[in-house]
Amino acid sequence: MLSILNQRRTIRKYSDKPIASELINKLMKAAAQASNTGNMQTYSVIVTTDNEIKNKLAPTHFNQSMVKNAPVILTFCADFNRFSQWCKQRNAEPGYDNFQSFMAAAIDAIIFAQTFAVAAESEGLGICYLGTTTYNAGEIIDILNLPKLVVPVTAITVGYPDETPPLTDRLPLESVVHYENYADFTPEKIEELYTEKENSEFYKNFVIENNKETLAQVFTDVRYTKKNNEYFSEKFLNVLKQQGFL
Repeated sequence: MLSILNQRRTIRKYSDKPIASELINKLMKAAAQASNTGNMQTYSVIVTTDNEIKNKLAPTHFNQSMVKNAPVILTFCADFNRFSQWCKQRNAEPGYDNFQSFMAAAIDAIIFAQTFAVAAESEGLGICYLGTTTYNAGEIIDILNLPKLVVPVTAITVGYPDETPPLTDRLPLESVVHYENYADFTPEKIEELYTEKENSEFYKNFVIENNKETLAQVFTDVRYTKKNNEYFSEKFLNVLKQQGFL
């Protein structure tokens, strides 16, 4: 398991080999053993294999090629619909139309998704997370016919790899691990932690390609701008209102 985790790669190109439905079900069963809040399992996953639906989903994920080309797309949702219906049918009044409940369900859905991803990789499959899911959650809701109290929070493409990309770089572990208390970073420590990343040829070229002075500017001015973050924040908050969580 540690070997699989330490060698994991994001796969965006897939072979034509189909994934047996029995394997998908086997992986889902394993993923369902993941920890979740109160053992309520307040998540759902939509399995998409139909090309027509993939074509509809593609624009919501900014037309990334793997959305159409992957054999399977999985959309993981925070879901308090099913649990609330069960409560009502058992003479219990559900109180899950709020932000706290959304957050609990979203966390559970993401844990479920990551557990599925690890299980899939252990069976020779490759995956790619689609971080675009919350950007256009409203459109995805319409395409997948999601009812109230169901909101997509992440999606992954799945298939047998047709590439072996290099491992993605990671910051030193001390960048993200703190013991007992959060140890804030001095300017000197920031320099130390980011020097290797900034000096790699890949990121040097990345800066040049984006016509920027620093790698940080690529993130703030090109990839994840304040304007876009505020726009998609407002859009997603409206989705939460529409779906009954706010």
